[in-house]
Amino acid sequence: MSKMHYRIGQIVPSSNTTMETEVPALFRKRELLAPERFTFHSSRMRMHKVTKEELAAMNKEGLRCAAELADARMDVMSTACLVAIMAMGPGYHRTVEKELGDAARANHCDAAVMTSAGALIEGLKIMGAKKISLMAPYMKPLTKLVVEYIESEGIEVIDALSFEIPDNLDVGKRDPRQLIIDVQKLNVANADVVVASACVQMQSLPAIEEIQAKLVLPVTSTAVCTTRRMLDKLGLDAVIPGGGALLTERFSPRAAALEE
Repeated sequence: MSKMHYRIGQIVPSSNTTMETEVPALFRKRELLAPERFTFHSSRMRMHKVTKEELAAMNKEGLRCAAELADARMDVMSTACLVAIMAMGPGYHRTVEKELGDAARANHCDAAVMTSAGALIEGLKIMGAKKISLMAPYMKPLTKLVVEYIESEGIEVIDALSFEIPDNLDVGKRDPRQLIIDVQKLNVANADVVVASACVQMQSLPAIEEIQAKLVLPVTSTAVCTTRRMLDKLGLDAVIPGGGALLTERFSPRAAALEE
């Protein structure tokens, strides 16, 4: 008999209020279409201001969080702070994923382990993106590190808007529909994909479909990419309405298999 109930673990900054809303919202939409059911479980790392120093300190708490989630036997677990990983230098998500995976295994849990940073890169590659434009809440020096990280993975960033919000709680309070206006300032000429939010704390889900319709371009976010990669790692179909292009049949594993 196939598995029907899955536990989703998230390693979340203590001030994050969005990852535990947007990711479950997408899974709940999937539950309207498919029989699998999901529960969500979090472990938190202390962080208030989005600075490189606080992000580095927060990263050290990740192993504790992975061990805590392992005790509840997750099926998949992911970090929930993109910039904390990308600010540490190119390719760092692979290091973190190995370390967290080792912590889970040491605590007798076989969960697939991933990061939101890695999920964004992988999601963009699933969409075949060579050039992107993005929006982010970070101060400009941190956005620059994010851009450099993405480009180190072979994806050119044509343009990046920085909203320069230093307090992480304030990032979570930002009206997601403001992005529909903000995107008008973003250079999307020659972009393959637009990332409406390169941050899992900056809400974007209510705006993604409208932005996509206006631009006639695939639009995604880090939260959407995280959801997609969680489902991929669980071996489940990832077609969900309302989540932008990545969660449509166009980019489903079935479509990729038909093309091969």
